[in-house]
Amino acid sequence: MPSSKMIPGTPQEWLARAKGNLTLAKLEKPEGAFWEDLCFNAQQAAEKAVKAVFQHKGILFRYIHDLEELITDLERHGVEIPDKVKEAAKLTQYALELRYPGHSEQGTEEEYRQALKIAERVYAWAEAIIAQSHPSPTTP
Repeated sequence: MPSSKMIPGTPQEWLARAKGNLTLAKLEKPEGAFWEDLCFNAQQAAEKAVKAVFQHKGILFRYIHDLEELITDLERHGVEIPDKVKEAAKLTQYALELRYPGHSEQGTEEEYRQALKIAERVYAWAEAIIAQSHPSPTTP
């Protein structure tokens, strides 16, 4: 259940954080890192982008990592979610069990590439929604 307190941060700040995670997810995998580490950054980018939309719409959200629940909550509040964005629910696994040893097999480069594509789509969707209400100033 959402808190009665306002969530801190503007939609633009949440989107900036999402972009930061997306940038980290795009980095070449360092030696000693795991594919699921990069997938986690992709998940975080998608999660923060979705939360930027919550902020933009003035809808309170819970501090959770479950993208399916967050997206469903946005839909309940009348936000139209494209199917390509709903795919972000697949990324939740990278915020939960796959971050820890012993819960599953290690991630693969193919899984990483798919996670990155999904995160990029979610980010672009959120950015477009927020830009609609805050157009860039035009130069004369």
